[in-house]
Amino acid sequence: MIARAAQDPVPVTVQPDGLEGLLGVPVAAKGVVIFAHGSGSGRLSPRNNHVARGLREAGLATLLIDVLTATEEQDRANVFDIPLLASRLKAATGWVRLMPGMAEWPVGYFGASTGAGAALLAASGSDSDIAAIVSRGGRPDLAGSAALRRVRAPTLLIVGSRDLPVIELNRTAQRHLRAENELVIVQRATHIFEEPGTLDAVIAHATRWLLQHFQEA
Repeated sequence: MIARAAQDPVPVTVQPDGLEGLLGVPVAAKGVVIFAHGSGSGRLSPRNNHVARGLREAGLATLLIDVLTATEEQDRANVFDIPLLASRLKAATGWVRLMPGMAEWPVGYFGASTGAGAALLAASGSDSDIAAIVSRGGRPDLAGSAALRRVRAPTLLIVGSRDLPVIELNRTAQRHLRAENELVIVQRATHIFEEPGTLDAVIAHATRWLLQHFQEA
């Protein structure tokens, strides 16, 4: 599977929950980044796939998954069930650890919108060994202040300059984080980073953060 995925992402089924995913593994990968999508999004999100492509070009493997099954998505309450989404991320991390050739790689999370809250909650357990977290236009506050204080993974918060309410929510969450953290505000960007060049700025910041902390893991 890894040989095939070296060129382009390939479909995978992430167990034990049977989640659909896309796994892309470049040659001599330095680690793997699991993507946690926001509400109403999934593994086919054009924005997250654009970011994932940039990370693979930098030598990082990527796993984009639908954290809910098609049946579960029909209940909108599940989309905002942060503990449920976090449990799926933890399960996906365990699945990666069982993949041939990937067991010893550093693992990072890339969370967008509600997915950022799920990523931070998933990384807050005492047994978590997540090497780094990146949040894009995220809602880290949804992890809860107690969980944020327990996160040990270095965390990068990226927010658009025009996403004023989310900037404040990220600043509030940042005050609870005890792990190394940084808040980056991308100029001219709104919540979904649809403005020209803004996603490329996200890729640059995320690559810097992930490579730095994967090397330290």
